[in-house]
Amino acid sequence: MLHIAWSPVYKYELPEGHRFPMVKYELIPEQLLYEGSVSEKNFFHPELLPESVALLTHTKEYWDKLTEVRLSDKEVRAIGFPINEKFVYRGRHIANGTLQCALRAQQHGCAMNVAGGTHHAFPDRGEGYCCFNDQAVAANYLLEHHLARRILIVDLDVHQGNGTAAIFRDEPRVFTFSMHGERNYPLRKERSSLDIGLPDGMTDAPYLQLLRENLPRIADTFQPDFIFYLSGVDILKTDQLGRLAISREGCRERDRYVLSFCRQHGIPVAVSMGGGYSRRIADIVEAHANTFRVAQEIFF
Repeated sequence: MLHIAWSPVYKYELPEGHRFPMVKYELIPEQLLYEGSVSEKNFFHPELLPESVALLTHTKEYWDKLTEVRLSDKEVRAIGFPINEKFVYRGRHIANGTLQCALRAQQHGCAMNVAGGTHHAFPDRGEGYCCFNDQAVAANYLLEHHLARRILIVDLDVHQGNGTAAIFRDEPRVFTFSMHGERNYPLRKERSSLDIGLPDGMTDAPYLQLLRENLPRIADTFQPDFIFYLSGVDILKTDQLGRLAISREGCRERDRYVLSFCRQHGIPVAVSMGGGYSRRIADIVEAHANTFRVAQEIFF
């Protein structure tokens, strides 16, 4: 059975006019349930991330400022969301959702978080709509508890996972692989284990070719025993922020390739959704829903 992390607290009200489509976190599970791709039993509701687990990745000073809601105006602007207790709680539930997905993936092959992919969060600060780095938190937990020896993070969001790259810069047990828009946010890139910067307007065929060339090579060399996959759909041609030209079918084929690779090689995978900023919310929801449909097809 496909295990999916979701909680009502994933929903969050933003000021009117904000273009981050938070409603997708409500619509994705509704769509999957409506069409019968999953049932209620597929969903589990993660609890709050404990402080002790967060501190394996984030600094105590940042944790205290965030949880006590006393970030400076500059720090709040860097995150890009109004920060209140509800937002922080939401981040803790989401980060723990990815951690619980990792544990369930080790039992069942694959598990998925309806949210997550908050890869712009650094140990000591948040950026780009991200306060806790969910995949880094989960990866550090697996390493700390000797549940994995070598972890590969496959980050296919259109934006470089700068926070993730910085967190694991000096950690040889984690390989960070990012394919992202070269001229897109963040302006100042960190150094991942492997970065592939993509030109504006890239289409399906060259994108998928790069993925097919690099993922097997990385896996052959690094030999991961766990994979985190960030399946952002801001690579779509319809995306307002992405600047690439990937079709919805190309995005689905990307998911199929990564998840099939994990299945064929017996590597457990935990999936976080990442970004998506198309003008039509239906484009975002359908592309994200495809990731769940493909996972269900491949693993279950």
